[in-house]
Amino acid sequence: MANNADWATKDFYQVLGVAKDADQAAIKKAYRKLARENHPDSKPGDKAAEDRFKSVAEAYDVVGDQDKRAQYDEMRSLYGAGAGFGRGGGGGGFPGGFGGGRPGTGTRPGGAGGFDVGDLFGDLFRQGGQGGGGGFGGSRGPRPAKGADVEAEATIAFADALAGTTISLRLRSDAPCPTCSGTGGKPGTRPHVCGTCDGAGMVASTVGGGFSMNETCPECHGRQLVYDESCPTCHGSGRGVSSRTISARIPAGVKDGQRIRLKGKGASGENGGPAGDLLVTVKVGSHRLFGRKGDHLTLEVPVGFDEAALGAEIKVPTLGGAPVTLRVPAGTPSGRVFRVRGRGAPRKDGSPGDLLVTVLVEVPPTLGDDARSAVEAYRAARAGHDPRAGLLEGGA
Repeated sequence: MANNADWATKDFYQVLGVAKDADQAAIKKAYRKLARENHPDSKPGDKAAEDRFKSVAEAYDVVGDQDKRAQYDEMRSLYGAGAGFGRGGGGGGFPGGFGGGRPGTGTRPGGAGGFDVGDLFGDLFRQGGQGGGGGFGGSRGPRPAKGADVEAEATIAFADALAGTTISLRLRSDAPCPTCSGTGGKPGTRPHVCGTCDGAGMVASTVGGGFSMNETCPECHGRQLVYDESCPTCHGSGRGVSSRTISARIPAGVKDGQRIRLKGKGASGENGGPAGDLLVTVKVGSHRLFGRKGDHLTLEVPVGFDEAALGAEIKVPTLGGAPVTLRVPAGTPSGRVFRVRGRGAPRKDGSPGDLLVTVLVEVPPTLGDDARSAVEAYRAARAGHDPRAGLLEGGA
């Protein structure tokens, strides 16, 4: 917000082209004429007209309101008398000047002595501006609005989730109507200032307890202008549907169900506002061999009874790399988990997780004569050893 001196030096009557003693009807008529002539929707791309529109809206916001106008006139008269707005002590026009301090204290910024113009005209600078309904120092121009976020789903392969991949997404999202470019009016027709909000885009409504609040004008929907004939495509809403294809980069290590936010890839903004974001929920397909547990990969490997009992060195696969040799110690039980470091999924810091290998002792469904003889010999050799003895004792 500009400081007091900036506003005090502006002649809002001159901006609107009316006399200082003009009545409210004349001020309103002048504002509507100038707003219609200089509105950005009437002169798209004309920066000078846009600046004039903002100045006109700013001026009307003050002198178009009787209470604000009275405060503004009082401030202008004091300023014309030589008051040093915004300057430290010793300002001209009044003893001690109009600095930022209380009378005779010097306890507020702006110099010792003087009194606080901000207290005298504070209501003027604080009125409006709440809820975007104008206010002193504000513009009635269309306010930039961020576009809506768009949600999408993508299914990728297990290996692509670990390595990262680029996918193409076909999106449909809200966008300005292509026929009227978002104005809501029939092409070729000219708009006029909304009579409901007088071009403010906002109207005041009374809520409980006698309080009032600003809300978007129900007639112009905040556009400040209305058309007598609505756009035949969007029927006055100014909105349409955009269909487009974009490329999205899915980072390495993404998990199933994870949502990726892609900044600025959502729906287009309004009035120069930024685009929304694209939220992609990733579905990761399953793998024939590997699973995932956090940042680690999992793998189940069958081993023979002899390998588990006597010990062995076995080859196990890795995802996207050469097999590794895993040493299985003698006496390894079925279900034991071995860790192969650095062969898992990428972590957030880029370092790899581990591969967790679970060995499962395989029991052959049938036995040949030699194998059966060997197993029977093993059974005879362990005679007297009952692996369930402790279990039965514990249940007694």
